[in-house]
Amino acid sequence: MVQALTISELGVGFPHAVQVAKIVRHRIQCKSGWRSRETVYVIADLTGREASPEGIAKIVRSQWIIENRLHFVRDTTFAKDASTVRTGHSPDDMATLRSFAINTPRAVGHANIVAGLRAMSYDGFRRPQDLLGLA
Repeated sequence: MVQALTISELGVGFPHAVQVAKIVRHRIQCKSGWRSRETVYVIADLTGREASPEGIAKIVRSQWIIENRLHFVRDTTFAKDASTVRTGHSPDDMATLRSFAINTPRAVGHANIVAGLRAMSYDGFRRPQDLLGLA
């Protein structure tokens, strides 16, 4: 459920804010039947004509595409949360390398990143260079 109000109705003190949306999410876990409800608020600089409540819901849902296609793969395939790299520029460098390792197989048509990495590892000296056009 999404409700949207214009800032003039609320008097929110954000200089470029035009709308505030209240989103109530209901979830049911399939296996256990556990239910939860979460309320989040969105502040947008889009007018009601630029983004209706349905449009705001679509924008918010699209953020999950990023989570599912990149962050989830980083966490599961590369065990990012278990990484002990925490100082200096190293965490940013590792994030860049992980993104590169995820996007390279995707660029050549692999939908499954693990399968793509496995295929590249079969010919470890030549295959990555072929994918990058370096050979």
